[in-house]
Amino acid sequence: MKQVDNLRDLIHHCEICKDHLEPRPIIQFSSKARLLLIGQAPGLKVHQTGIPFNDPSGDRLRQWLGLDKDTFYNPEHIAIMPMGLCYPGKGKTGDLPPRPECAPQWHQPVLDLMPNIGMTLLIGQYAQNYYLQDKPKTLTETVKQWQQWAPRYIPLPHPSPRNAIWLKKNPWFESDVVPYIRQYVHQHLAIKDQV
Repeated sequence: MKQVDNLRDLIHHCEICKDHLEPRPIIQFSSKARLLLIGQAPGLKVHQTGIPFNDPSGDRLRQWLGLDKDTFYNPEHIAIMPMGLCYPGKGKTGDLPPRPECAPQWHQPVLDLMPNIGMTLLIGQYAQNYYLQDKPKTLTETVKQWQQWAPRYIPLPHPSPRNAIWLKKNPWFESDVVPYIRQYVHQHLAIKDQV
């Protein structure tokens, strides 16, 4: 589709934040995609490889979805559009937040070309704050109330290994939310269970 190719080309040449970081936009989308993942921003490894969720966070996310890498990286199945498309750099306690210019610039034009998205996974607080109206203040309370927005939006904790303690304290997430997402993914992507 010409419009998708044109927009992808524009995004890959974006330098809106060049005064703040080294531009290398990371995005995956197609007009046929049925599931959208909106995370925070690429980490250093993703920035270096140009492959979204190419890290331990991605391994856990694929496990939650019950998907192998071939399906996960097929843009005709899954779109991946972070809040900040480029690696924001290191802060004192981890990566810096996503740049604020990015989502207002690119999200709606990409969404307009993906009419088949039935579920959007909002990974972490930045995506949840941007897309969810009247949400609770904490990520835990937001994720607990996931049914309020399902199936259109599903708020998720970040799948980072740093969140292992959160997952241990909140076993309901992997027993209730993950199976719901996995069922949607496998019904709408027409794939066999791969876990």
